[in-house]
Amino acid sequence: MNTPAQSSACLESADGYLRAHLAGAIDANIDWPNSGTHCEGEYRDKPPGVRLSFQRVAGGTPDLLLVFGLSGVRAGKPAHAVGANLTIIVQGTSHIYGTLGDTRCTVDSLTQRPLTAAGSYRVEARGFCTSPAHAIRGDGDVLMSTFEFAGIVNYSSEQK
Repeated sequence: MNTPAQSSACLESADGYLRAHLAGAIDANIDWPNSGTHCEGEYRDKPPGVRLSFQRVAGGTPDLLLVFGLSGVRAGKPAHAVGANLTIIVQGTSHIYGTLGDTRCTVDSLTQRPLTAAGSYRVEARGFCTSPAHAIRGDGDVLMSTFEFAGIVNYSSEQK
């Protein structure tokens, strides 16, 4: 896995991004373009689906790491009404917020396009959360009312 210092752009195609609205213990309108955003993703077999993470290379205020776990997503296949598990980590602190399952957030639409690296896809998704991510460490809740992103998922470990 790359670290944010090793990668200064999300996608080589220069069209990666993350946009989201957070309210509660963290109030932020996130608009992270490809440049300066580190993203990565991988296939997960338990539960089946993918996990994608996004972080600003230079940090931010607050310095966030956002992780989306999407259930039932398969290599190259579009998806609709997919459950999403959300974890929000405030870097440099003990504050972690999570939905602890995929019933509080939903991906409305997801598309995939193969990239040049074998088993890698550009994944673009749009969704929303109906309930907040609760503090796992610390106090409070964070509601991510809307989100959209384009990032990379490597399916090379997927069991076909």
